[in-house]
Amino acid sequence: MANRRCIQTLAQQLYKSLQHLRTLTYIPNLPKLNPKSHHMFPNANFNSPLIHFTTYRHYSSDQHDNSDVSKDDDSEYDDDDDDVMENNNVASCVVKKEYSPEEQETEAAAIGYKVIGQLQRSDRVFKAYEPVFAVIQIGAHQFKVSNGDCIYTEKLKFCEVNDKLILNKVLMLGSKAQMMIGRSVLPEAAVHAVVEEHALDAKVIIFKKKRRKNYRRTKGHRQELTKLRITDIQGIEKPEMPMPTPAKKVEKAAVTA
Repeated sequence: MANRRCIQTLAQQLYKSLQHLRTLTYIPNLPKLNPKSHHMFPNANFNSPLIHFTTYRHYSSDQHDNSDVSKDDDSEYDDDDDDVMENNNVASCVVKKEYSPEEQETEAAAIGYKVIGQLQRSDRVFKAYEPVFAVIQIGAHQFKVSNGDCIYTEKLKFCEVNDKLILNKVLMLGSKAQMMIGRSVLPEAAVHAVVEEHALDAKVIIFKKKRRKNYRRTKGHRQELTKLRITDIQGIEKPEMPMPTPAKKVEKAAVTA
C-alpha cells in the first residue's frame, strides 16, 4: 500500500509538471488524470517527440474488487504513519535543559569541582614540583595527583578551556612527613587545576552478534574527555625541597710511568 501511494503521488506530480510546461511551450493535449487508477495515461500518444516515455508498465498492485481488504490495509498503514508522526513530534520537542547559575554550581559540586574564573596572562599558577600527593574524586573516578600532573576525566559540562577549577573532593593527602585520610573527604583540603582542552578518546568498536539469527550490529564510540593540569595542592604542610649541592670535581693524579 505504501508503494501504491508513492506511485500515485509521483504520477500526480509528473502530470502537474507537464501541465506547467504546456503553458510555456506547445505540448499536445494530455489525457485526463484518473488518480484512482494506476493506468495514468490510457490514450496518450507515446510516439510524440515531446513526451519521452519508452514503455508503459503494468504494476502488480492494481486495484481489485476486494475494496474492503484494501480499506483495512489503508487503515493499518494510516495508523503506522500516525505513530511515526507522533514519534517525530516527540523527537522534535526534545530541548536541551538550560541551567541557571545556581543549578550549574550545584551540579558541579556534586561532580566534585568548582569554577573560580578564567586564567589570566598575569596569573602565575604553575609551580615547581613539590613532594606532596593527593587522591581526588571527580564523578565516579579517583586519581592520585601531584602538582604539574595532567589527567583526563569525563567531560566537565560547565567549564571552558582556560578555566580555573577547585577540586574539592579530596579523599587523601600525603607527603614524606605525614598522611591525612578523609572520612570520606577532607573538608579543608583542595586541589587547584586548569582546564587545558576538551578532547575525544580513541574510538571503541561495539560489535553485537546473535548466531543463526542473521543479526550483526557494529557501532563506534568516542568518549568526550576534559584535560586538566594540576597546579597546587592545599591542606597539608609541604616539606622544603633540599637545595641541590654542586658536584665536586675530582682531580685525577698524574700517573708516572
